[in-house]
Amino acid sequence: MAADSESDRSSPSIFIPDEWSNTADAIANCSVASPIAFVCGPKNSGKTTFSRHLLNVLLQRHEKVAYLDTDVGQTEFTPPGLLSLTVVDKITPDLTIPCLKTPERCFFFGDISSKRDPVIYLSYISALYDHYLKEYCTDNETKFLGTTTSLPLVINTPGWVKGIGYELLVGMLKHMSPTHVVKIRISAESKNLPPGAFWSKEVNNNSVCVIEINAARQDHLKRSVLVQKDARLLRDMRLMSYFRQCLPSDMTISTLKELTRELCAFHPYEVNISSVEIKHLHSQVPVSEIIRSLNATIVGLAVSSLSDKWPQCVGLGIVRAVNGPSKGVIYVLTPVPQKVLEDVDLLLMGSIQTPTALLLAPGCVSPHMSANVLPYI
Repeated sequence: MAADSESDRSSPSIFIPDEWSNTADAIANCSVASPIAFVCGPKNSGKTTFSRHLLNVLLQRHEKVAYLDTDVGQTEFTPPGLLSLTVVDKITPDLTIPCLKTPERCFFFGDISSKRDPVIYLSYISALYDHYLKEYCTDNETKFLGTTTSLPLVINTPGWVKGIGYELLVGMLKHMSPTHVVKIRISAESKNLPPGAFWSKEVNNNSVCVIEINAARQDHLKRSVLVQKDARLLRDMRLMSYFRQCLPSDMTISTLKELTRELCAFHPYEVNISSVEIKHLHSQVPVSEIIRSLNATIVGLAVSSLSDKWPQCVGLGIVRAVNGPSKGVIYVLTPVPQKVLEDVDLLLMGSIQTPTALLLAPGCVSPHMSANVLPYI
């Protein structure tokens, strides 16, 4: 069984029940050459854990698997606030440890909840799925000719399954063509999604296989035992891990204080304001205050394109200091390589909060330093 594979034996604190293992095996061994699995269910029901497990099972049969992450609050391979499509080629040995990966395509949504702008949120997801279809999903004719290789796709979704969250799930499913929809259910029926193909008006929708499974852990009364997570702490840790990449990988850093001190001492890039466009995504700011409003914030570094409707995000940056109209520059700390930064022409500001630990640097006068900077654009 898949739950006894090497990838799962090395994750002792992760419990994969037989029902989950059998479901993942059934999807991986189905008659479809490259299955598309849509994983959904209420908050804290185990969607991310099941998606990681399914990803590992699929990687035992395929060299690469695509992963579409639609949960901006609890992202899998990127910092929070991003919607991304990532191509994975290695099994994750420990399901308890999230890892950062460079996505194939990424959009900066700029918030931890889709309710901030449901229309744009759904548009970004549709664009990511369409990119997958174009680049990695081939039709029957090209498969027969052997000209390209199609990749399986795992789609992980947020736990917001009521109200607007439910409508967004329906919108995603209507745009996509999954081969399997995995619905994770908990014992509190009122919090579950409706049974069957809830997004379709057809009574018998045979075009997709709907699989309903229970949350992994239950008590002696068959009630779901949900894993409560400190979402804000997880987001902060993910952001800290992301900006840790600014520093040499062989640098020994064992505490958050050490990381904060090293990041404060790291040379930021100097950005000429005239060379970039600044956009506030979810708020209106007076023109006279746009530059100042960037100070100490996290921004999306994006590249506009004439061929694509939406700007592609290449990473995040922390605006370390602003030297406004007098000099016309801002200072940005980012792990994005300088060669990639040369194409960045958009700074996108959302509402992703800078971790408090990065704003409080022990022994430093201020974390917003503008000396000894590197040229950027």
